[in-house]
Amino acid sequence: MNELRVLSIYEGFFSGGARILHSDVVRGLSGGAQRHAVLSIEGEMHREATRQPMSDDACYRALTAAGVPVSALRDRFGGEGREDAEAGSREGGHESGGGVFSRSELAATARATAAADVLLSLKEQPLALLNQAGLPYRPVVVCLHRSDPENQGPALDALRAAVAAGRVRACVCCAESTRAAYVAAGIPAELMHVIPNGVDLLRFRPDAVRRAAMRSSLGIAADAPVTVFAARYAEMKNVPLFLRAARIHLGRDPGAHVLMCGAGMTAENPELTADITAAFGDAPGLLRRLSLLGVRHDMETVYAAADVVSLTSSSGEAAPLCLIEGMMCGAVPVATDVGDCAELVAGHGFLTPAEAEPIAAAWSRAAALAADFAPALARSRERFSQTRMVTAYGALIERVHQDAVRAVRPARRRTRTRAGVPYGA
Repeated sequence: MNELRVLSIYEGFFSGGARILHSDVVRGLSGGAQRHAVLSIEGEMHREATRQPMSDDACYRALTAAGVPVSALRDRFGGEGREDAEAGSREGGHESGGGVFSRSELAATARATAAADVLLSLKEQPLALLNQAGLPYRPVVVCLHRSDPENQGPALDALRAAVAAGRVRACVCCAESTRAAYVAAGIPAELMHVIPNGVDLLRFRPDAVRRAAMRSSLGIAADAPVTVFAARYAEMKNVPLFLRAARIHLGRDPGAHVLMCGAGMTAENPELTADITAAFGDAPGLLRRLSLLGVRHDMETVYAAADVVSLTSSSGEAAPLCLIEGMMCGAVPVATDVGDCAELVAGHGFLTPAEAEPIAAAWSRAAALAADFAPALARSRERFSQTRMVTAYGALIERVHQDAVRAVRPARRRTRTRAGVPYGA
């Protein structure tokens, strides 16, 4: 039996939950009945005040270590590849949905897609490339990870165009809030398939050794309440709200600590430092108990050290990976009511209004009740299994491929004649 060839298209490699999850799916499905590869439009991204070359990205390294071929159309963001694309546009290249692609980039894309049976688009942004005229037809599965399609710039228009053209054969929604939002935006409900996010349960689990080591490395006492905020520095994450809550929490509890990690969560980010000054200007001494950790590749250790995992987002979230990973490591979730957070947090932690005082109060309460929540968190582990998620993705990809094959076969059976000789049978 021939392997099913699947090509994933990424806008680029940069720190974020959607890329982590998708890369886990690709690694999980490779080597069995499916053969996966990844094509990234950009070879380097600059986001959240952080330069992120593809070769330095943890997902890229994990994929290539697993034997998954990964390539990029452009060497670096804003560099030679972008200049070549702009030149191609002037010389007759194509522009669609915010993307400008040169002839050489389209030729490379055509070769890559021709070698695949099914295409996976990580979010809707890569559809600006896949919508270009002249590319081989392959059924596309779009993997959607947000709950605010109207705030995605031209990407929603690119998704609508791909659906109208018949390229998109299915959309994976990581949450019910994602499905509802995209259906409301005009994407046909019959294309939507909800596959909840999952994580590696062997990696993300309570671990007393990691907990002790992480706390020791940061000078945090074994019994100190610790809250972790794992997010990239982006407007939707509402970092100023988190910092206002941290100011209240640290001022109220002299033993508490707060950890911030993710792209842009460093002192080198001037926007973050301005937010910190605004929140802690009257109490700079409290900052000794606020740690900026930046991008970490050992999140299982960070979460194991925490009592609480917090999310203060104002929009866009669907099923936040930080909450799931943190819960599986034993941290009690405290989140604002966005996306599917209410469902994720129910019975495991606390949902709060988007106000600093209630958030800070919930952190204290969650840390105090961590032992009481532990049984519920343990019982939910199977629900958040990565194996379940990967299996569901694999089945959907196979179904999309088989539907495409069945759609082509009747057309091939139809015969026409040229000079009395049947052809095309």
